[in-house]
Amino acid sequence: MDITAPLLSAANDNPTPLAAAARAVLDPSGLGTIDRVPVIPEAARRRHRVFVPADHRFMAAARFLQALWREGRGLAMGTHVDRREPHRPRRLGSRISTAAGTLGANFLHPDIVPVVARALAYREPGAAYDVDRLKTNLLSSQPLAFNLFGLLTGNPTLATCFVNELLPGTMTHVTDILFEHSPGRGDPRFTADRTAYDVVLRGRDATGARALLCIEIKYSEAGNEPVPPPHPRHAEIARTTPGLFVDPANPTLTGPACQQLYRQHCLASAMLTAGLADTATLAFIAPTHNQLAHAAAATYTRHLTDPQAGPIPFVPLTLEHAFAALATAGLPNHARALHRRYTDWWLVDGELDLAVAPASAVTPLPATAPTAPTTTDTPIAPARPVRRRRPHATRLSVEPIARAA
Repeated sequence: MDITAPLLSAANDNPTPLAAAARAVLDPSGLGTIDRVPVIPEAARRRHRVFVPADHRFMAAARFLQALWREGRGLAMGTHVDRREPHRPRRLGSRISTAAGTLGANFLHPDIVPVVARALAYREPGAAYDVDRLKTNLLSSQPLAFNLFGLLTGNPTLATCFVNELLPGTMTHVTDILFEHSPGRGDPRFTADRTAYDVVLRGRDATGARALLCIEIKYSEAGNEPVPPPHPRHAEIARTTPGLFVDPANPTLTGPACQQLYRQHCLASAMLTAGLADTATLAFIAPTHNQLAHAAAATYTRHLTDPQAGPIPFVPLTLEHAFAALATAGLPNHARALHRRYTDWWLVDGELDLAVAPASAVTPLPATAPTAPTTTDTPIAPARPVRRRRPHATRLSVEPIARAA
């Protein structure tokens, strides 16, 4: 697979041909975006083994989409163990089996698998890796971080192109990509706790200054994580970083909606004070329709003196924007795979339509099975009726799972 294939050609009179090409990659049928994710009936969620009563609307839709992705690739269903009932593991459609996870099936390209293996082997002391969740939980944002940035780790030129598309002017040269990074968990020079970033890009900006791009990624999470005990080091950093917060002592900063971004902003400030870089930017990435996560980011933004031009800019971004940036940087096939797995809500729409289709609309199966030998050893998903109104919104095609090198 040529992961650096050129983008689709665009018309010469188009003022933004790369942007147009990216849209063509992520929306090949021209259906556009869905206004909101649907409320999925309980019966449909149970049918795909993804009914979790505690799920909010977006999480339920995201879990459903991940189950469709798993089913379309014939991956065995995994299990979830409730801490309250550890003796009763439950099969869950948004998980894959341990065997499939070991083969790297949670990652969208074979070249990502060794990146994950190396990150685990050389993990920082105290890094918050749940290896089983990383390899088997399709809904987790941690494998998403590797799926989004993994192919950039061995190609600084490609990584720089991606950053220039994602956040123009932030960096002119990317030198390193770090996963689950903190310069020192528990170190009093920093935040003296376990605060870390999902991804950190290090490099240089146009002036030659050392630059950091610190990234927090959400997929289905609401952005209202449990509040850890307050630490006086955070308040000290907030108070001594001029121009960052409107009111460093505002209790909302340490509340559920803001505390994680507040801690990460404090960590970035401490890293600059320690001389680890000259500039830093904090970016937040979540799917467009994860309204709870974006609402939390918006709440946090209101407590910053100048989010864009302050001492450490804060930039909320959509996951779809990151996929488009990846496509225009030179990875259109991978961007398409990311979109299809994580944000193609037309697949959910199509599945719901199939569930209520009248019996007369279902194409009858042949009386006998074909006798021709199969050309692939990948399990084939059960046949499903085909929607005619939105042909691309039927079940996913079967693709080989990624395997470790």
